[in-house]
Amino acid sequence: MDLVDVSEVSAGLFVTGVIFIMLIGSFLSLGVLRFFQLKKRQGFMFLGLSALSLIALVIVINTWFS
Repeated sequence: MDLVDVSEVSAGLFVTGVIFIMLIGSFLSLGVLRFFQLKKRQGFMFLGLSALSLIALVIVINTWFS
């Protein structure tokens, strides 16, 4: 069994990833919840915020951690 070596991952990169993953997941789950509650406008808003958070994650990682 091969293990992944994560010793090269900095603490800043780890914390940034965790914060953005929690943000994206929260917006995504709230968007799905609003769709089940038949509140489509809020559902689309939360899904859009989730997509914007994903784009922000990519920009932050490429800017400060490349």
